Amino acid sequence: MSYTAMILAAGRGERMRPLTDATPKPLLQVGGKALIEWQIERLRDAGFRRIVINHAWLGTQIEERLGDGRRYGVGIVYSPEAQALETAGGIARALPLLGGEPFAVVSGDIYTEYDYRVLARVIDDLRQPGCGRTAHLVMVDNPPFHPRGDFALAQGLLAIADSGRLTFGNLSCFVPSFFDPVPPGARMKLVDLLLPAIAQHKVSGEHFSGAWFNVGTPDELATVDRHVRQSPAGGAG
Repeated sequence: MSYTAMILAAGRGERMRPLTDATPKPLLQVGGKALIEWQIERLRDAGFRRIVINHAWLGTQIEERLGDGRRYGVGIVYSPEAQALETAGGIARALPLLGGEPFAVVSGDIYTEYDYRVLARVIDDLRQPGCGRTAHLVMVDNPPFHPRGDFALAQGLLAIADSGRLTFGNLSCFVPSFFDPVPPGARMKLVDLLLPAIAQHKVSGEHFSGAWFNVGTPDELATVDRHVRQSPAGGAG
């Protein structure tokens, strides 16, 4: 069985300037490979054969670099945005390309050694009639730049709490109907949809404690590059 994923690549990468003045952030390299290429290859190895990529800032560079995906063993289609629509808005815009089945969403500017086969199994669960859940988020330990975290985990479900919170790792799965509240063409943040869904106990989650990096600044890019070059998992994909 094959699966569909969306890679979010529309951000401007302000904190990464001046590197992102001429290069879109997902094309910055670690371990000799663009951040987004690590994502594509790991998704492919987990059974994801169709990949949708949204872009805004310098998006033509992304299309020129990645093409139709054949050289990676996947099919890539693009969802261009004249102006970045935020996470929920960008995903909602891309729904016609994603199809009617549950799909995974990952950010194009993170690096992780998380096993994407887990996302494929989550999609299988979300496909089951009567599942009741509309989303699944991978949570990570709180990084220094986000010490308070986002949500807590309680018996496999996300919870809104003041303590025990973890950080959303920008790895997730959704059913298409999760984005029904987004008006056509609207800019909307994902949290605006997550909060009511979590309150209705419709969002499951898991805690991943392995290698995960939000690559937000030039210093962080250098740190990840060193990690990849020293890590056996850096050669995967």
